[in-house]
Amino acid sequence: MSHLITKEMKAELERERAELESVRRPEIIKKLEYAKSLGDLSENAEYHAAREEQRRLEERLAKITHILKTSKLSEKSGSAIAAFGSTVLLQKKGESGERAYTIVSPEEVDTTKGKISDASPLGLAILGKKKGDACFVDSPRGKIEYLIVEVR
Repeated sequence: MSHLITKEMKAELERERAELESVRRPEIIKKLEYAKSLGDLSENAEYHAAREEQRRLEERLAKITHILKTSKLSEKSGSAIAAFGSTVLLQKKGESGERAYTIVSPEEVDTTKGKISDASPLGLAILGKKKGDACFVDSPRGKIEYLIVEVR
């Protein structure tokens, strides 16, 4: 399944892949070689720990490679309509403050930085809206209404 990622996410994934391949993988190989030199592998905790670390590294590399191969790079549209990559300023009904959210892929989510998934309830409610529109999100406490203050 293909989905969109931002150019920032692509650069971050490429940086992480390079570090895993050129730094972390050789470190793990050295750990494995050292653990093998200790003798009996069946009861060698260092060897088993290094093998587990190697398994996690290879899984992460496979995931990064898959994302980079199957994802499409998002181009910010510059449109007044909220879309993937847009930053949207929202005001919760009944509150005076505003919050900015950027709509990103699930891999890029960082709620501390206001990055929400395009597949999240709020992300889905925002997509396709423009300044002045209201959007509604179901929550455990009921429906929450937001006003779209700005789309950039």
